[in-house]
Amino acid sequence: MGKVYLVGAGPGDPELLTLKAVKVLHEADVVLYDRLISEEALHYTKPACKLVYVGKSDGKHTIPQEEINRLLVYYASTHEVVVRLKGGDPFVFGRGGEEALYLKRHGIPYEIVPGVSSLYSVPAYAGIPLTFRGIASSFAVITGHEATGKEKRVNWLAFREIDTLVILMGVRNRQRIAKELIASGRNPDEPVAFVERGTTPQQRVTVSTLKEVATEPPPVNPPAIMVVGEVVRLQKELSELLTNLKAEEVYHAR
Repeated sequence: MGKVYLVGAGPGDPELLTLKAVKVLHEADVVLYDRLISEEALHYTKPACKLVYVGKSDGKHTIPQEEINRLLVYYASTHEVVVRLKGGDPFVFGRGGEEALYLKRHGIPYEIVPGVSSLYSVPAYAGIPLTFRGIASSFAVITGHEATGKEKRVNWLAFREIDTLVILMGVRNRQRIAKELIASGRNPDEPVAFVERGTTPQQRVTVSTLKEVATEPPPVNPPAIMVVGEVVRLQKELSELLTNLKAEEVYHAR
């Protein structure tokens, strides 16, 4: 029986892969990878490695999560080293915990290889610090893609006093989210930034306000991260000093 590595591939820039992630990719016999994994990251695999795409597009799984779980067990029973390669960090809205539990229940050895999470790296590449002395001493990370059914909905009122909000998977619901935040007591003039395709040469930053997003949301395409808070006001000055990317487009709504 083989071993499964649940590996975080980082936010997109292949240079943000950890040394351990590169090491296990070199050793992998099979890699099951998600949609946002860069082609450069897959180049670290050996020629004989089997690459299995298990990503999702437009919110729909190409392969259901239950089938991905079964594939992990199957490949672990037929290969020595199996890598489950996920964008960002596998334990941050990546369902890595679910996969780890499934492997444990089926007696499959596994190891977690944390990755650089998009929640802080993408804002950083855009020139947005999540905390800043005198401006923000707290931040929260929230899913913007609420599931239907019995799963718990986001209580936006609970985040009223948090200085910086990082909202993942919230592009499609951005107008409703902005309305909910204003209704919960946040300042309508509070700045908002959307960072599309963060840490890649296609990165695009859109700066707006909660009021503008609630009434006439600016055009934003997923994948993107939504950042709400006064720290967004630092983006213009800090981004002028950044050299992470060769190309970066900044768009200020109205």
